[in-house]
Amino acid sequence: MASPSPLISAVSSHTDAALAAADLARQLCCPDLGLVLFFCSAEYDRPALAQALQACFGELPLVGCTTAGEITSQGYASGSISAIGFSRQAFAVEATLIEALGDFTLTDAQNALADLMQRCRTHNIAPITGHTFALTLLDGLSVQEEQVLTTLHAALGSIPHFGGSAADALNMIDTHVYFNGQFHTDAAVVLLCNTRCEFRMFSTHHMMPTPEKLVVTQACNDERRVLELNAEPAAVCYANAVGVPVESLNHEVFAMHPIAVRLGDAYYVRSIQAVNEDLSLTFYCAVTTGIVLTVMEAGDIVSETQALLEGIVDELGEPSMIIGCDCFLRRMELELTGQLAQTSALLQRFQVVGFNTYGEQFAGMHINQTFTGVAIGEYQHE
Repeated sequence: MASPSPLISAVSSHTDAALAAADLARQLCCPDLGLVLFFCSAEYDRPALAQALQACFGELPLVGCTTAGEITSQGYASGSISAIGFSRQAFAVEATLIEALGDFTLTDAQNALADLMQRCRTHNIAPITGHTFALTLLDGLSVQEEQVLTTLHAALGSIPHFGGSAADALNMIDTHVYFNGQFHTDAAVVLLCNTRCEFRMFSTHHMMPTPEKLVVTQACNDERRVLELNAEPAAVCYANAVGVPVESLNHEVFAMHPIAVRLGDAYYVRSIQAVNEDLSLTFYCAVTTGIVLTVMEAGDIVSETQALLEGIVDELGEPSMIIGCDCFLRRMELELTGQLAQTSALLQRFQVVGFNTYGEQFAGMHINQTFTGVAIGEYQHE
């Protein structure tokens, strides 16, 4: 016999933190609720929201992060809070906070994962192996994503993993994750999700390579800043490659003309964050001296997304929910090309809930300009 959905979603567009928290608590009211995962607009008064969430949800575990836009059960949204409630009947979800990301070691990761696995086992939901995935939320301005993800990936072993980097609209000033009643910077939340439900991880992008190549000839690796491409000032070289004046470089140009690194047969976008006064370029992902970057061009983002989602249904059946981390540059492209409403309807149709990120995480990698996540199927009573 089929069970009720193992996941429930909620959304509130109240701008007042207390009203928004109360609205979420009302929608998520369920005796089987084990944990709430939320994604909130950076416009909220964070201390007020933290206090209101704690008042409304009490001892129930809550984790979340700030966004560059929300994905709700009604599609794309802004200035809201989107939330997911995990049923204790179908999920054992345990979470931990990583602070001081630059000091995170393999031993730290191994100890944290061992503790999470032990806590999950006490719920007697399912064996860890084959029934568990990890989800990470990282401070999107920490510049520590690669190091943290590589370390976590080594500790996770065969456990699959995805996640997203916290954002703050287009401000790029202050990004936060939420854990244990407070918002944190220079921090990450790691969730271990043990479940009876079938699930499928995915990551996709719609960018196609062009013949144009750019070699990083000088970079400041620790700052993700490229000073020279092809032995020219980086911004000048990039602008010439994509056919726009240097003074016109902005997020819209970066969204429509990304550059990527090739690993094997796959291309991984390295999105540009900003042009600096010295005509260097700051990136969202690590970029090192000597790597070859390929200028990419946009394919059909709607068809690519639809094909992915339909493929998930063919393999998994109708999902109870898809938790999605969608790069904010993809959403910007949809706005620029007039395809936002069409894609929003597509996300609603396939039960996608999540947020627009400053970067996505998949299998230990920090990536950009992708739609990444996990599709979760229904489960049956034992």
